Amino acid sequence: MSVTNQSSVSKFLLLGLSRHAQEQQVLFMLFLSMYLATVLGNLLIILTSITDSHLQTPMYFFLRNLSFVDICFTSTTVPEMLAKYILRRQTISFPGCLTQIYFLILFADMDNFLLTVMTYNCFVAVCHFLHYTTKMTHQLCVLLVAGSWVIVNLNALLHILLMAQLSFYADTILHFFCDMSPLLKLSCSDTQLNDMMILTAAGPIIIAPFICILISYILITYAALKVPSTKGEWKAFSTCASHLAMVSLFYGTIIALYFNPSSSHSAETDTAATVIYTVVTPMLNPFIYSLRNKDMKRVYEK
Repeated sequence: MSVTNQSSVSKFLLLGLSRHAQEQQVLFMLFLSMYLATVLGNLLIILTSITDSHLQTPMYFFLRNLSFVDICFTSTTVPEMLAKYILRRQTISFPGCLTQIYFLILFADMDNFLLTVMTYNCFVAVCHFLHYTTKMTHQLCVLLVAGSWVIVNLNALLHILLMAQLSFYADTILHFFCDMSPLLKLSCSDTQLNDMMILTAAGPIIIAPFICILISYILITYAALKVPSTKGEWKAFSTCASHLAMVSLFYGTIIALYFNPSSSHSAETDTAATVIYTVVTPMLNPFIYSLRNKDMKRVYEK
C-alpha cells in the first residue's frame, strides 16, 4: 500500500511565515541572503581546509563535516520555501512532507553528534595536550563521523516509518516547512507510539550528547584555570570558546522548542526558535569558526 493511500490527506498546505505580500517580499530577500551566506561561507571553509596542508588536523576534519551538514541542513527547508514563494504554490505532498522531515531529522541529529565530537576534540586538546596526536588519530576521527551517520540514519528512518502509518484529518500546517510536532497535531490516528519514540530517542540522540558536552566544558575550564597553560593550550581553549557559542545557540533553541510543555508554546515562538536552529545557526558557523580563527584568516589572506 502506498503512503498516500494510508492517509486521508494527500497534500498539506504550508502557511509560511506571513500571508501579507509586503512582508513576504521582505522575508524572501532575508532568507535568500541568509541561505547564500550559509552556502558560500561553509563552502569556503570546506575548500580552504581541504586545499591547505596546515589545516589537515582533526579539528578541521570535523569542521569540514559540520560545514557540509550545515549546507544540507539549511537546504532541506529554505530553497523549497523560496521556490514556493516564486511559484505561488504552498502545498506539499504527503510523501514529500515525510521526505523533508527525514532529512531534517538526519541533518539536525548529525549536527548534534558533530558538535559533540568537536567538544571531545577540544577536551583532548586542552586536557591532554601532550598526547593529543596519539589520541586523536585519523582512524578515530573517521570512525566517530561514520558511526554518527549510521545512528542518525537509523533514527530518522524509524520516525518516518512510524509517521507513514498515520492518517490525518486536517491539511493545514502552521509552519514554513514540514516538522514532526505540527504534523503529529493534525493526525486522527493514535500518536502515542510516535510520541514515546520521540522521547525515547531524545535520550541517546539529544540529552546524552548534551550532557557529555557540558561535562567536557567543565573539565576544559577546570584544566585551563588550574595550571599556567602553554601557548598551544590557550589557542585550543580559544577555539573551544567559539565552539561553545555555537553549542549554546543550537541546544538552547532545540530545548526551548521540543522539551517544554506544549501548553507554553505558541505558533510565533515555535517558528522563531525553528528559524534560529535551522537557518541562523548554519549561517553563523563560518563567522564563528573563520573570522576568529588565525589559521583560517592566514589562508584567506594567501
